[in-house]
This record gives sequence, structure tokens and C-alpha cells, in this order.
Amino acid sequence: MSSRRADTGAGPSGNSSSVPVRATAPGGRHLGHGSVGHPVLRAIALTLSLTLVSGLVFVAVQAIRLQQNFETRPLNLGSKQESALPVDANTDPLQILVLGTDNREGQDSNNSDVMMLVNMAADRSHVTVVSFPRDLLVPLPECLDPETGAVYPAMELGQLNGALGNGGPGCTVAAINELTGLSIDHFMMADFNAVKELSNTLGGVEVCVNQPVEDELSGLSLPAGVSSVQGDQALAFLRTRHGFGNGGDEGRIRAQQSFLASMVRKVNEEGTLNNLPKLYSIAETVTRNLTVDKELTEVSSLIALAGRMKDVDLGRVAFVTAPVVPYEYDNNRLVLDEALSAPLFSALAEDRDITEPAPEPESTSPDGTTDPAAPSDPAPAIDPAAIPVTILDATGSTSDTGTDSRDQALAAHLLSLGYAQASAGGQTAAASPATQIFYAPGYQEMAEQVAAALAVPAVQVVASNLVYGVSVQVGQDFATGNTMPDAGDVGGLTGQTAAQVTCQSAFGN
Repeated sequence: MSSRRADTGAGPSGNSSSVPVRATAPGGRHLGHGSVGHPVLRAIALTLSLTLVSGLVFVAVQAIRLQQNFETRPLNLGSKQESALPVDANTDPLQILVLGTDNREGQDSNNSDVMMLVNMAADRSHVTVVSFPRDLLVPLPECLDPETGAVYPAMELGQLNGALGNGGPGCTVAAINELTGLSIDHFMMADFNAVKELSNTLGGVEVCVNQPVEDELSGLSLPAGVSSVQGDQALAFLRTRHGFGNGGDEGRIRAQQSFLASMVRKVNEEGTLNNLPKLYSIAETVTRNLTVDKELTEVSSLIALAGRMKDVDLGRVAFVTAPVVPYEYDNNRLVLDEALSAPLFSALAEDRDITEPAPEPESTSPDGTTDPAAPSDPAPAIDPAAIPVTILDATGSTSDTGTDSRDQALAAHLLSLGYAQASAGGQTAAASPATQIFYAPGYQEMAEQVAAALAVPAVQVVASNLVYGVSVQVGQDFATGNTMPDAGDVGGLTGQTAAQVTCQSAFGN
């Protein structure tokens, strides 16, 4: 959508005065040509000059090497494509489609295993990553394969992940453009070797599971608790379809979002985006397994993308799933939930932050004037006294003498709010980084009400066959206070922010 591009000036001209300025030493002596000068100062000046020149040569050589790694494909294969306006990776809002495939050659892999649309704000204030389920049915556009000349006819309804086989990633770009009304600027298509090598380059990524996971199909094998995964195990964690949640795409996407959030936190905490040699090491790893549109082959553009990420508040990096509902003729397939997806796509097109809380609606008085005062909190849907809730302390900390433990403190808080059945359940055998609220079948609405009382995000409310009623497991991210510290919000969508630590429940639990 060309209308969303901000008008930018030409930027600094780069012209600077070429008139040499002579430095003056104390006592009025000039350190110019013909002056012997202090040998230590000359040595420092020479060292700095050599360091600067060496640095520039290093950057130039690395840039050339990285550019040679890229493979390119056309950005948009749709017949309705519009001529895209040039975008500046430093200043414009950017929308990048990230695709994961079984191998590097899009033509040899008919389906995209991962489809994520990354929206990077023009002012660098926020990032939104939207996952599209691979079982999603959408209208598919007519696409022309640029290599074979084959024309793939439009389909009224086809599986989105199959668009990749209709000529390459440019057909998936065209399909998502038509689906969302957006105009994607770039794509990145990575094979699974990229995941393995990147996780190795980063030294592993921490993931959390509530129960041991053994998935023979993906090869994922994890003990309960926190593990650092890399290589084949990192790939298995991202690919498993039968390891988490309900054994479907929902659990797989949730695990992917948790993995990416953990990776963002690690990169942020280690200052990777401010470490040029390490950044180039990561770029070297990724580009060996990356296919991009031609406009994204400039390494300076990739470095600019990294620069846009380094100062973003983690609570404003959102990973969400496109809202979907089961397809009425096949419950194993999904279609967009139009009522919920339209506001999300509008927010992306308008470069709005979905983690920003929606403004409170204004009420209108009988005389026609508006009252900006927020309405009072509605009465709880369920009588708190009717909700059986147990609090468990999973912080791993020992309370000081005379101070209540976390389970006792929060149980007392809930009792004060009318939750007459709230009880302290003691400490768990192992600490957990994440607070979670588990609920037995039939107790979801009660669990959501408890979560609201404690300000626990919806992503931390999890179904379980292993508990009775509602069970609150207080993790290390909720070590103090009566309400959970704010780590951002995703506006009622399914997903999480990069600041939120989440754990996965094994399939069947």
C-alpha cells in the first residue's frame, strides 16, 4: 500500500568542509606539517588510523562475502501485483514475509512449513509478527512461474502453505497481500539448516516445558523444566506437531512464538545487535541458507534491519497468530475469523502498535456531551467464592522468617477479593521461570477470571488434565506483589510478547 510510505527527505548530503584544521598544542605550537610533534601522539594517531582502515576493510570484505551467499527469487508473482515504491530500511515501515521450508529450493518443496509476517514500525517503537497456520484455507491468486513459464490458475479456496509450490515464494507473497490488503516489501525464505546453524551460533536457546516430551515423529526429547536447545533439538522443537497442546498446528505455533521470544530476549540481553563481529557471524550463518527477493540482497539493508531491533522494548515485540476458526466443511482445516482479523490487518497497514491498550470508550450523557471517565469495573461473571483455586510457589525462593511464601501471600490476596476457596499449596519440586494458571475441563472461564484478578496474561492460562479446578503456579516472573508485572499485551489476540516467558504443555496433558 503505497499510501503508508512516509515522505522522507534526502538525508545528510555527506558534503563536509575539506579545509584542513590545524590542531594547536598548549603554548601555541601547531602540530602541522613540518612539526616533529610528540612521538607518543604520532604513534596514537597512526594506531587509530590503521584501526579505522582495518575496520573499513573488514566490513567491506564481509559485505561482499555475505552478498555472495544469497539466492534470490521474484518478490511477487501475482497477476494483480502493483509497482512497489522504493523503501528505506532505516526509516520506512517494513513488512517482511518469513517462510520456512524443507530445503533451500522453493520449487523442490511444495509447501511452506512456517509463514510469519513481520511488521517493523517506521519509528522503531514496535514489531508485530503474525503467524499464519499452515492448515489455513484462503483464496489463491493466479501465479506465473518465472523459471518454467507455467501458469497456476487462481483458486477460490486453497491451502495457504501450498502457494509456495505455485512458482515460489512470490506466490505466497501475492496470496497474503490479497488476503490482508497489505503490500509486503520483502520476503526471506530459510531452510531448516538455517534454524540448526543459527541456534548453534547463538549457543543455544532456552525453552520451557511443563512435562517431559518424547515425540518420535520430530525427534524432540526434552525433560520437564528449562532446557537450552540447539541444532537438531532446536529444529525439532519448532517443527513438532504432536508434541504440544492439542497435537495440532495451534500448539506448534505457540511453541514457535515462545522460542522466538526467548531468542529475542537472549540477543537483547547479550547485546548482540551492538556487537558488529557477532552480528556478522549470525548474518554469515543465516545467509548461507537464505533465499530473498532481489531488493533485499544489499547487506546494508540487513544491518539496518538489525539496527531497528536493538532499541525496541521487548514488551512491544508481539508474536500473534492470525485469528482463525474451523472450516465448516472440514474441521481439520481453518479459515480466517473475519471479525477479529480485519482490525489486526488494519493495524499493520496503518503502522499501529497492537500492544498499545485500546482507548476507553466515552459515554454520552443525556445532554449529548461526552464523559471521558472510564466506566466502573463490571461485576465478576462468576461468584469468586464458587471458584476452587490452589496457589503453588514455583519461584524457587525461600521466604525470610516472618514473611509469607508466595503461595501464602497470593492465597491471602485472593481470599480478600472473595475467593473463599483459595488455598496455599506449598512449593513445587522445581522452580519455573513462568507463571501459569492451569484449569481442568469445564473450568476455563473460572481460570480466566482468576487470571484477570492477578493480571496474568491470557497466554499463561493453560488447559490441563492433571489438576482439579484452577491451579495457579507462581513462577520467577511474579516473585513479588499481588499482581503480575506488566510485560506487554497482545490486545486479545492469541500470542505473547517477547518479554513474556512461557512454557509448553505436552500433548495430552
